[in-house]
Amino acid sequence: MTPTPADWIARRIDEVRRRCFAPSGDDRRVGVEAELLVYDDDTNRPLLLVGERRSLVGLLRRSSAQLGWTETPGYGDVPKFATADGAVVSFEPGGQLEISSAVHSGGSAAAARLQQIVGQVRHALSHDGVRLDSVGIDPFNDATSIPQQLPAERYRRMTEYFEGIGPFGIRMMRQTAAIQVSVDRGEAPAARWQLLNDLAPYVTAIFANSPRYLEQETGHRSYRAHCWRMLDVTRTGMFQRDDDPASAYTRFALDARDILRTDGDGAHHPFGDWAIDAKTDARWEDHLTTLFPEVRPRGHFEVRSCDAIDAEWYVVPILLICGLVYDDRSSSEAAVLAGDSAALLRRAGEQGLRDASIARTARDLFQLALQGASRLGAGFFTAADIEQCRAYYDRYTARDRSPADDARPMRAPSAKDRAADRTDPSLRSG
Repeated sequence: MTPTPADWIARRIDEVRRRCFAPSGDDRRVGVEAELLVYDDDTNRPLLLVGERRSLVGLLRRSSAQLGWTETPGYGDVPKFATADGAVVSFEPGGQLEISSAVHSGGSAAAARLQQIVGQVRHALSHDGVRLDSVGIDPFNDATSIPQQLPAERYRRMTEYFEGIGPFGIRMMRQTAAIQVSVDRGEAPAARWQLLNDLAPYVTAIFANSPRYLEQETGHRSYRAHCWRMLDVTRTGMFQRDDDPASAYTRFALDARDILRTDGDGAHHPFGDWAIDAKTDARWEDHLTTLFPEVRPRGHFEVRSCDAIDAEWYVVPILLICGLVYDDRSSSEAAVLAGDSAALLRRAGEQGLRDASIARTARDLFQLALQGASRLGAGFFTAADIEQCRAYYDRYTARDRSPADDARPMRAPSAKDRAADRTDPSLRSG
């Protein structure tokens, strides 16, 4: 018997609560994903993944045995690679390289291993005139000139959907790069979920590193964040305080337009508007993978607000997040400092630490994170890594700067370019 909509939704809420918001004990593990843009060093064009003599997959295959990697299935002709310790090297639709760490019991261990893999790949590719850049968005090329390189039906449908809205979806898919830090749910998942959401604007501002696009200054410290704000408000953004985050997230998912199917007129509708049938459960699981909030619940909490930054600083976003959520004293104080910050998300991407209010709170949060990291002990963060994070703070955050301020000046956007960024007022979100 087909369940009623109310029964089906109640079961989905229970599933989300059990999978994503149930207490997970006092584990303090961390996982990190780092994305990098891959260029031909002479042309500043992204490298094709397959199909050419000097393809990225071909070059990595050549080095995989020396690196101790194992090739595993990916999408069609585009594989993944697994390292001996459980990290995964994979690719994004525009050819970006993604390195997903194994789960580590300490932030220093996660950062060190990620730096090691990136260093190995950089060295292997440099002999072929291939460059890896750690920046939030490709500053050289237009997304329409970059092919969709993963042969998967999911990405084809996403491309069609986003192209029907505006230019920002394919820019996100093919040109952006980020660092994503994942942490355990802990003994009080609702409180940790709320804190991580409240931190999102400050993480965006502290690590903003994408001020340029098409060799122009965009007016945004993180143009990557701007692209996320503009691509589709039904599936992005951050969550405000709610006593039942499982219900809130389920409602968010039901209200998000279903990318993977259309009605007879080719229109997309919120997932919750479709009738329930035998395929609904499987479609729901696929639908959840197309949601991109600032913090995504995946059995753990994945923080997605940080632009890609240079590998020497990988430990910094890890420390900022873990030092604030894994130390009880810092968590309590940070919850007060960062509370109710949803209205700042757009401003954080545009102004970054040039906004005096955001900068002041960012400085205070960073100091709390350093204190929290010290209390977690040398087994979680080494003294050298804490000093590295202090160096980042002194160079950037204490001076109301981010890596975006290191970018060389470029020409200002034209009136036509500024108008293109405002093509659909309905997409403007907090």
